Amino acid sequence: MTGMHSYLAAAAVAFALSLFVNPTAGAAVVTSQSKYSTWMAESIMSRRQGIMTGQGGSSELLQAGITQHALTALAAQYPSGAETPRVVRYFQDSAASVIPFTLNATRDALSYPMDRLSNGNALLTLAAAYYSNGTASTQSRAAADALRRSIDLNRRNSEGGLWYYVYPEWSYLDGMYSLAPFYTEYALAAASSSSFRGVDGDGENATAEALDDMSYQLDLLWTRTRNATTGLLAHGYDASRTAVWADPVTGASPHVWGRSLGWYAMALVDTLEVLSHSSSTATAAIACTYRDRILEKWQSLATALINAVDAATGGWWQVLDEPGRDGNYIESSGTAMFAYALLKGARLGYLPAKEHNKAVPTGIRAHKYLTDTYVVREANGTLGYNGTVAVCSLNSTATYEYYVGQPINYNSVLGSAAYVLASLEVELLGR
Repeated sequence: MTGMHSYLAAAAVAFALSLFVNPTAGAAVVTSQSKYSTWMAESIMSRRQGIMTGQGGSSELLQAGITQHALTALAAQYPSGAETPRVVRYFQDSAASVIPFTLNATRDALSYPMDRLSNGNALLTLAAAYYSNGTASTQSRAAADALRRSIDLNRRNSEGGLWYYVYPEWSYLDGMYSLAPFYTEYALAAASSSSFRGVDGDGENATAEALDDMSYQLDLLWTRTRNATTGLLAHGYDASRTAVWADPVTGASPHVWGRSLGWYAMALVDTLEVLSHSSSTATAAIACTYRDRILEKWQSLATALINAVDAATGGWWQVLDEPGRDGNYIESSGTAMFAYALLKGARLGYLPAKEHNKAVPTGIRAHKYLTDTYVVREANGTLGYNGTVAVCSLNSTATYEYYVGQPINYNSVLGSAAYVLASLEVELLGR
């Protein structure tokens, strides 16, 4: 499939080969590991996490999406690894599990949070893998198309901002991780490939409209939630400014929740990668325009994250704007996300030299703290992962006490899959 040029495209060939050369690759098993990325990934698979069942609550599609992201990155980084056939098979199972739940665009838009879109790139990758082997992949492509169409059907506030879920007028940072890379990937593929016809048609106009909207969603959240002093972004905003927590001027929520900002940070870096790998002459100039806009945000946010790191531990607080306050703690999912984003952003050249030289040791130190503090070696040979907070919602008081009072979930894949991604970046550095 010419034009599949995303940050997942490098893995597509390896996936295709593994999917069909090893069509009956075995169930996940955990072996003696020397790499934390592989060890944690196999532990996730052994727990059957990231498989959509319809019984896992409102974050289940996001659990599947970040699992697919981590496994794709792992297979791409270690294509000859002994575990790769199992990883690829599990990726396929995870992507296939979401298809029955995502084929109806209207239901997607009205019944699921924007987190649903986190599965879009995996579905495109799966479709590309089948395509490259000359076999049909109508279901995975149909699901990807439905997810793309659901963006157009998603409810919006008066400013054109996408509702994160069913809460009127509310937009969250969280949704950008799922929206921006998929929206971008789909738009560029539609413009650059004669065999890929998008739901909004092909050509530069359709691509520019989609990328305009993607960039606008990032802009709205940036403008509405960013603290000019710290450079950090609050959890979300209410365009109507009627929520109990809404700032009367901006509509912003009052606190910086670590994981929501982690989703946004990953969205910036992953979308930059998609735009940077635009290989088509028809899309390169368009991609460059949006790349520059997002790069400016990422460089500003990276500086703010480096400044916000806890000096004693190297991690990041659950509530970033209240460091050291009684009840606050270093949270493991946000810390893993920030480590991943900083290390990947530095590796791909998205930071100037001064910030690059700070980002790398900051990311390495954060990963080491996570490994020493929150990674648990279980008796059965798997790795557990602790310190990940449950889902925090703006459908609440959004007070400091609310954020620090939410339960900690052991083995939450929202944390452990982010740890896999951070581990892969550390391993690329030879650590």
